[in-house]
Amino acid sequence: MKTPVLEALKNLMKENSVSFHMPGHKGKNSLINWGEYIPYIDTTEVEGMDNLLEPRGIIQESQNYAAEVFGAKATYYGVNGSTGSNYIALATITKPGDKILVQRNCHKSIYNGMVINRLKPVYLYPEYNEKYNLITGVRAEDIDRILTEQPDIKAVVLTYPNYYGVCSDLKTIAEIVHKHNKILMVDEAHGPHMTFSDRLPMSALEAGADIVIHSTHKTLPSFTQTSLLHVGTDRIDLNKLRDRYQLLTTTSPSYLFTLSNEIAIAYMDSEEGRRRLEWNIDKAQETIQRLNAIERVKVFTGDDNDETIFDKDVAKILIGIEGIKGSQLKKRLLSEYNIRVEMSDYYYALAYISPMNTEDEYEKLIAAIEDMAKKSPYEEINYVNIKMPTPKIVMSPAEAYYNHKAQVSLKDAIGKVAAAPVIPYPPGVPLIHAGEEFTKEIYDHIVFLMENGLEIVGLMGYNKDHIVVVE
Repeated sequence: MKTPVLEALKNLMKENSVSFHMPGHKGKNSLINWGEYIPYIDTTEVEGMDNLLEPRGIIQESQNYAAEVFGAKATYYGVNGSTGSNYIALATITKPGDKILVQRNCHKSIYNGMVINRLKPVYLYPEYNEKYNLITGVRAEDIDRILTEQPDIKAVVLTYPNYYGVCSDLKTIAEIVHKHNKILMVDEAHGPHMTFSDRLPMSALEAGADIVIHSTHKTLPSFTQTSLLHVGTDRIDLNKLRDRYQLLTTTSPSYLFTLSNEIAIAYMDSEEGRRRLEWNIDKAQETIQRLNAIERVKVFTGDDNDETIFDKDVAKILIGIEGIKGSQLKKRLLSEYNIRVEMSDYYYALAYISPMNTEDEYEKLIAAIEDMAKKSPYEEINYVNIKMPTPKIVMSPAEAYYNHKAQVSLKDAIGKVAAAPVIPYPPGVPLIHAGEEFTKEIYDHIVFLMENGLEIVGLMGYNKDHIVVVE
């Protein structure tokens, strides 16, 4: 029997690496002994088990409890990750052809949702902090200005916090959006834990967002692909939301995912769960202090002179070592120290924590970084200043996506309309997206990034030097 996935997962279990990456359960069989239940509880909508698509019994009771915990008017369990919940939320707050204001460094699912719902984007570009070489937040006054200039915008879609844990001034932004009588949707995939401690940034629901999406599996002890969709205000049409939920959710929703959502929320609402979170906040802060005391090591904690960094989530430990690229740092942590971190870019590696991390794991991370900083020779790292062009929108993402497409070389793409995104890391923001004109300036910028060794997602062909354009 050929089972390559099974064999790889067995090897991963044997590896027993330290996890500073998603999912939030960190590979620990905790909370309940899942081995006693799987596969026996992998069931369908038999009598007494309720129906996630039309809950009236145990699932509705569970979702009501989740709404109470998070302070929402209503909460819906997602079984297709925050991707599926983002699709539902976008479809709820818009209709095809609507114009929305979108934070440019949003998740890919927001872009896909604009295609599915045939929306017309106006992009809100976040700031780039040149001192620390990373993407930060958005300015409330920019949102106010754009909504004043373009009153036909129907909704504002923001990411909070971003991958690095940077938070914008969401409370002020919510007040501005509501002043203009618009809907505020927040993709808070990286922030469900923030509800459970006043030492963390304010949650999007508390800040006044109308509809909020959580990836339960990212920072809470829940299975991959679990998410939550919260309604925060009466501005959301619940009947329309339930209709779109039916339209975009699988007709075979997993009871394992539903239960995993419930168990994770119940745990975080317990005395033990909150205590574990507080302990991890303390330990993360201690780890940052100890790492910053090591020669060559710098952990990003914010910038008091940058108003677009309104707050910073300590659960994202962004580590840089002078003379070592972030991508090499991530690789070496695994190959030499058996530590897996969440991601890396040109400058940093990101350690992603949850309430399930332990004392021993933090100590191993600190020891590994210290050892690497002491023993590693310096390599020359070319400074990469990301000054992004602002592409001209020629057509909506949906128009470009559903058009006739062709794959052409980067040079031949000049003057054509992109049909897919090109995304450099850092900072993880689309340089160009479907429906935008590919210019000589963008071509030169991509070549510059490639020559400096940056990872670029979206390039095609054997040599990764082609792009998909509208034919």
